[in-house]
Amino acid sequence: MVRIAQEDLVESLARAFQYVSHHHPADYVQALRRAQARETHAPARAAIEQLLVNSRLAALGRRPICQDTGVGQVFLRVGCGVQFFRHDGASPLSLQEVANEGVRRGYTDPVNPLRATMVSDPLGLRRNTRDNTPAVVQCEIVAGEALEVLVVAKGGGGDVKTRFATLEPSDSVADWVIAQLPGMGAGWCPPGTLGIGIGGTPEQAMLLAKLSLFDAIDIDLLQARGAQGAEEALRLEVFERANALGIGAQGLGGSSAVLDVKLRTAPCHAATIPVALIPNCTAARYVRFTLDGSGPAELAEPPASLWDGIAERFDMPGAVRVDLDQLDKAQVRQWKTGQTLLLSGSVLTARDAAHKRLVDLMARGQPLPVDLRDRTIYYVGPVDAVGHEAVGPAGPTTATRMDRFVEPLMAGTGLLAMIGKAERGKDAIAAIARHGGVYLSATGGAAYLLAQSIRAARVVAFADLGMEAIHEFVLHDFPVTVAVDSQGRSIHLFGKAS
Repeated sequence: MVRIAQEDLVESLARAFQYVSHHHPADYVQALRRAQARETHAPARAAIEQLLVNSRLAALGRRPICQDTGVGQVFLRVGCGVQFFRHDGASPLSLQEVANEGVRRGYTDPVNPLRATMVSDPLGLRRNTRDNTPAVVQCEIVAGEALEVLVVAKGGGGDVKTRFATLEPSDSVADWVIAQLPGMGAGWCPPGTLGIGIGGTPEQAMLLAKLSLFDAIDIDLLQARGAQGAEEALRLEVFERANALGIGAQGLGGSSAVLDVKLRTAPCHAATIPVALIPNCTAARYVRFTLDGSGPAELAEPPASLWDGIAERFDMPGAVRVDLDQLDKAQVRQWKTGQTLLLSGSVLTARDAAHKRLVDLMARGQPLPVDLRDRTIYYVGPVDAVGHEAVGPAGPTTATRMDRFVEPLMAGTGLLAMIGKAERGKDAIAAIARHGGVYLSATGGAAYLLAQSIRAARVVAFADLGMEAIHEFVLHDFPVTVAVDSQGRSIHLFGKAS
């Protein structure tokens, strides 16, 4: 029998959530470097370079890789010989309570505060819990006298793209997976890994897919030796066919949307093949540790050589410098899809909640708290600043969630430009073309790097919305790609067709 103090588990979880906020797994960085080496499509290659620079800067600065610091997920494998106790002699807490406390401490650390994402009352007021609790806990009882823990901070952009189907035994799993990818778009911030769970029951398939994402990236080794069995053959087929779609990094086109295809299976009913598909984005945040009763976990730092040769800043040779404070439709008409820009000047931020309030005010004929004429909106919910930062990590959120607001805001306020990540829907693209505006793509998953281009920040409206309040940022050489130009030409549509 091994006795493990619950206080040690709480401390280990808090350390782990801090650690994964600013450290990519080594195998992910290595896979990203291989993808950069083989990428020939300029916009995609530039996006991968930004991700690598961001990875290095976040590790050095010990600040979040991505502003969406994720849902705290804890996977426990509890040995039958483990007994929990508390140092103070009190009765042990439930494992849910322990995990909640670990998340609370990890996300509210004053040195590196992480963004609280969780909301309670999902069908009602949807109030932010402010400390990112509750944790999502999965527990398995296994043989042995140790506690094995997998800690994951999974962002919303990947999980929202989850797919599930119950196929018939004669159906092709590979065909089904490939058919899902174009519809998933780029909101999951590729390049990343695809997790596939096959078999079991629906909820088992989902869990298999999720867990597969945290297996080591080894597709290059598998390609070198060839498949041994049906599961490895399926991994190789999906990997090759997925990248042949031309979705590419950030959906900008190219050959490296998928860095690996992971797969786990379980026995299933003879009449079905349950299949779940979950992507893991560029903010691949997870770590494992084991507790044996000797104290909290010590998490080893990756070697500095992991980032050898990666710069500490990002350059965009040939980019056009733009003064947002002087922006007008005549300038916007000159930009073409795929062009790179460096933005300076003031920009307003707004996400879902702020957009809805603005449109509701317009519908009631009430004045808006900000003037949007010829302005640019950045879809972002930043992490709180610390020290001398103007703002914490502040990367783009998925633009498609704001599609329904594009027409009323452009028509009713004179809004000119938007910055976000991923593709726009056809109605939003039509509205952009109709009003002579533009949609610009920033690199999702490069939040700490992008924050270096934000020189000042202040809340100007809807302060009660927290990270979703409207801020005014002052930018200096903020890197973007023209994703939808004033003629309605979209780089994402072109990328998928190439």
